[in-house]
Amino acid sequence: MKSEKIVVGQGTEFPLNGLMVFPDAPKSRVPGVVFVHGSGPSNMDEKIYALTPFKDLAEGLAARGIASVRYDKRTFAHAKKMARLPITVREETIEDALRAAELIRRDPRVDPDAVFLVGHSMGAMLAPRIDAEGGDFRGLVLMAGTPLRLEEVLVRQLKQAGGSRGGLVKLMGKLEDRIFSRKFDGLYDMPDEEAKKKKFAGPTTLWYFKEMGRKTAADYLLESDKPALILQGGKDFQVLSSVDFVRFRELLQGRDNVEYRLYEDLNHAFVKGLYNDIAKAGKEYKTEQHIGPEVLDDIAGFIRRHSGVAERGEEMVY
Repeated sequence: MKSEKIVVGQGTEFPLNGLMVFPDAPKSRVPGVVFVHGSGPSNMDEKIYALTPFKDLAEGLAARGIASVRYDKRTFAHAKKMARLPITVREETIEDALRAAELIRRDPRVDPDAVFLVGHSMGAMLAPRIDAEGGDFRGLVLMAGTPLRLEEVLVRQLKQAGGSRGGLVKLMGKLEDRIFSRKFDGLYDMPDEEAKKKKFAGPTTLWYFKEMGRKTAADYLLESDKPALILQGGKDFQVLSSVDFVRFRELLQGRDNVEYRLYEDLNHAFVKGLYNDIAKAGKEYKTEQHIGPEVLDDIAGFIRRHSGVAERGEEMVY
């Protein structure tokens, strides 16, 4: 494995430090992957307490003959500046994913026609949109994504958090749930200018949710014939296998370009689930673990099958 420092968006207002990781001494041009973060500020490893999902994926895929690029999220690297701006997911995530894709395609060691996107959590929700808005990836990997709208998942998580505790905490959780639920009442009938003025929390406006929610991940996937791999952990308490994963399969039923993998014992970060309780998320993510070979093999296998090498009469050496 070989790691090289890069800057995504060099020369722009928001340069982002990152790493490009390559297999050791490849014998031909290799497929490439762009990683797209979940919600909130996050570094290039997508570090969550003791967990580093993107680092695990980058190193595991390099060992399987696949290059990758990962980078600090804009809201992590430029937190103060971004906090003053009325942003949407385009400024927060999409623009930088497109820049990262352009960067890895220009590298002569990477096959520019075999670049894939791997999105995690909200990055998975946005993956089909990023592809449709200029990413033009060979295929998509959605890890712990959902076909629901962001506000629907947020309200559900508030209910889960309140329901997992008793007494005053549970009562406060129910009250918070009602308050946030009401904020979204009539959102998609609300004029855009009004949504841009109404605050949800901190600098985030209702426009952030409305702009993102006009088309879901499933809506974009239904318009695409790109290969897609949807991965889900059975012990994920943030995105639910019994709801979100099942709904993906229902909405995309009969589409031969979509594959599914469910890992019964894994959580939202695709490591072993410990407590199956959203109220213990911090405790669970503070236990050091790493993404295992089953997930890495499935992603690498998907990329190999859909890299297009056979179509061009070439041989790919791993």
